[in-house]
Amino acid sequence: MQLVNSSHARQLAGRPKTDRLDAQWIARLAEMGLLRPSFVPPPEIRALRDLTRTRLQMVRDRTREWQRLEKLLEGALVKLSSVVSSLARTKTARDILEAIAAGERDPKALAALAAAHVKGGRAAIERSLDGMMIGGHHPMLIRAHLDHITLLDRTAAAIEDEIEAALDAIPAARGISADGVPPADPGPDAAALPAVDRLAEIPGVSRKLAMAIIAETGLDMTRFPTAAHLVSWAGLAPVTRQSGPRSRKPGKGQGDAYLKGYCTQAATGTARTGTFLGERLRRLSRRLGAMRARCAVARSILVIISSPTPKPGSPTSGPTGTSAAATATARSAPTSANSRPSVSTSPSPPPPKSKNRR
Repeated sequence: MQLVNSSHARQLAGRPKTDRLDAQWIARLAEMGLLRPSFVPPPEIRALRDLTRTRLQMVRDRTREWQRLEKLLEGALVKLSSVVSSLARTKTARDILEAIAAGERDPKALAALAAAHVKGGRAAIERSLDGMMIGGHHPMLIRAHLDHITLLDRTAAAIEDEIEAALDAIPAARGISADGVPPADPGPDAAALPAVDRLAEIPGVSRKLAMAIIAETGLDMTRFPTAAHLVSWAGLAPVTRQSGPRSRKPGKGQGDAYLKGYCTQAATGTARTGTFLGERLRRLSRRLGAMRARCAVARSILVIISSPTPKPGSPTSGPTGTSAAATATARSAPTSANSRPSVSTSPSPPPPKSKNRR
């Protein structure tokens, strides 16, 4: 039983199309070996993928809920978002919103709930709340949004715990202790770290991103013959559209949108680092733009992930599907943003002098 792409078994032009003829045509293609099986991860990776994708949807829903709440506050002339850095990540904003939902209307009393180190001080908070027009329905709607956000926070935290437990239950994701045994916690003197910790050594890849990447690619990198196959499967392969003297902008690559988003997010995280990936991102941003530079660095991260895995315990052991040499290359930075790797070549003899011919 194989799962194949329907585009590989597309009916030829001019042939009659019936269910019987389609079945015969697919059987003939399979007999001739012209159908390539699609990548189907094992059951434990599929379960992990369901968890990570559900958590991502919860985080997106939480962001949308904060945006709806901010729009509601703007309609009530509550300019709190112009003073605090973020409504979602600031305790001052949450305390003030809880007080407004409880019935407090005095700007001075609400400003007293702000932290002392808030930008602009409590006077700026009071000015942003001065003139607010809170109607009778606003407290109920603010409370509904805050309760929904709290529910999404608890659900996302519960899913994160389930993701940790699912990874610990996969033997291939565990590290290797000094005794050569793969325990759940190999310890600080382990011969090989767990898969998540090894991937987290790549600049820009956090533990949560490492878990999400493992859920998309799996732990067996031999399913992809080369790094180019993995990059193409993620939709990060460069495409050339050239006809005559014209070169058109390539369209959006088709692939795993989740894996592409995770790698692009990791590429964004390398912007403020002094590593090779950070230098590459800054250099390409000046020449190609921020979007194309992030895609290029995301492709480099996938190439690092798909590097051949040496034997556990060897000096070059790195993350799963990643060698330590590739990780060290990603962390090392050139001396300048425009520098290139130097290649030492032996001096070549000067060309022979040409004789003048009459």
